[in-house]
Amino acid sequence: MRKKNMNTKTLEQLLDKLLKLPDELEVLEFKEAKKDFSFDKLGMYFSALSNEANLRGEHHAWLIFGIENKNHKIVGTIYRKDRKSLDKLKGEIASKTTNGISFIEIYELQKQEGRVLLFQIPAAPKGIPVGFSGHYYGRNGEELSPLNIEEIDRIRKQATNKDWSAEIIPDANINDLDTAAIAFARTNYKNKFPEKSKEMQKWDDITFLNKAKITIKGKITRTAIILLGKEESEHFINPSEAKIRWILKDAKGTERDYQIVTCPIILAVDKIYKRIRNLKYRYMQEGTLFPEEVAQYEPYSIREAINNCIAHQDYEKTGRIDVIETDDQLIFSNVGKFIPGSVEKVIMDDAPEQVYRNQFLATAMFNLNLVDTVGGGIRKIFQFQQKRFFPMPEYDLSNGKVKVTIIGKVLDIDYARILAQNEDLTLEEILLLDKVQKKKKITVEEEKHLRTNGLIEGRKPNYFLSKVVAQKTGQKAVYSKNKAFDKVYYLDLILKAIEEHGFMERKELDDLLWKKLPDWMDDKQRKGKIHNLISELRKKEKIKNDGVDAKPRWVLF
Repeated sequence: MRKKNMNTKTLEQLLDKLLKLPDELEVLEFKEAKKDFSFDKLGMYFSALSNEANLRGEHHAWLIFGIENKNHKIVGTIYRKDRKSLDKLKGEIASKTTNGISFIEIYELQKQEGRVLLFQIPAAPKGIPVGFSGHYYGRNGEELSPLNIEEIDRIRKQATNKDWSAEIIPDANINDLDTAAIAFARTNYKNKFPEKSKEMQKWDDITFLNKAKITIKGKITRTAIILLGKEESEHFINPSEAKIRWILKDAKGTERDYQIVTCPIILAVDKIYKRIRNLKYRYMQEGTLFPEEVAQYEPYSIREAINNCIAHQDYEKTGRIDVIETDDQLIFSNVGKFIPGSVEKVIMDDAPEQVYRNQFLATAMFNLNLVDTVGGGIRKIFQFQQKRFFPMPEYDLSNGKVKVTIIGKVLDIDYARILAQNEDLTLEEILLLDKVQKKKKITVEEEKHLRTNGLIEGRKPNYFLSKVVAQKTGQKAVYSKNKAFDKVYYLDLILKAIEEHGFMERKELDDLLWKKLPDWMDDKQRKGKIHNLISELRKKEKIKNDGVDAKPRWVLF
């Protein structure tokens, strides 16, 4: 979009939208740049944001000057104040970037608080990572960092449109596939497409495999070997592996049992599923003497998580898929970066992804009713946890892996009661409350949303349930323990104690106030709070130290 097509109203709407996006989004960066900004740093951000936009399937990214990064407060910028100098920047950046790529446009917006600049940065072209001064940059959360080798490789592979899973294996034929696996695949295909049931009866195996898009014109693909190959056929995809490893660990993390299964993976999933104990879990609901009894894990969630690992595994990394079971958790992991970039984005969009690492494999698994490529599979796992009043799944996307943890018990009964008694909560709000109860960081916008809807109180990072929610869920006592008394109450308490006893030492004041301070405070915070209260009374000349600094003895002035 060119500048002449972006009027002030549209620009303001765009800025409002960008300000509401999460801080950790790797295709958006805010900078104060009140007076100036390093040209080299600008080029690095151009490279990083362009590459990240490519990796996340976005058309462009945004770098915005004149806005504080932490609190998104508009501070204004006078960077290249005249338009001619600003437009000149496009050529200056192009002279240092790969293939002379530059900004799509640079927009100026005059706000009451000051001038804002919006740099619209194009996504790196398919197959071509964008460098600046000969170096490739990316983002690691909010941090600028070199683009890692895996990401460079992923972008470069786009040029050939190569799909590892679609490659044909010349030496393999249908005799290398498992007949039981083919029969199982036929049943799944018929369940997925019941309207083709009669037609399928006339198909031989090759015709079926072609129709299900597992083979290509009767030729065996890597997908066919992974899903339907005989155990001894795994060598066809060497050095890659098609293996799932199940490990059972006790509370101390000691390995108690394990099993490794290989091709045909379509049958291996059921073998792994049967090893998972999935015990009954009982918990007492509010207002009843009878315990609620549920399986620790929804069967759909287990199968969906395993099948997602199979579909999205980076087989060229030669790793295995792991399923680790503990007393109250299941941990699923596969090798390969999470292509969508953000789990929250997948859940909220509730739509199919634009890019798949193994498109051919994913399509075959969809046709065999194994995965849901029309969107919603991950979202359903979250919804099943919600119905159980269990914590939301946790995603760890670090170290070139995707690790998903599904918790099979109630971690926080207060949180469970919120879910039970607030059916009108959106999935987005549940995800945010889940972060709060796990003491995880939430963004400024997320905090604002929860406060606006009356769900939390407290100061960053020590949030707690709001008064309304506490009353609704029978947590009045918990709320009162978290809510601090007015400062005047603490000050009066100190003065009355000193008046009554003549003097108070610091340890005695600690004993006096310690349990009256909010439950969310740790020992360090409590000591700091009491120190501040004493300091305030001393500065107001209400009390004075009649002892020594090492051992103060506080008396009335």
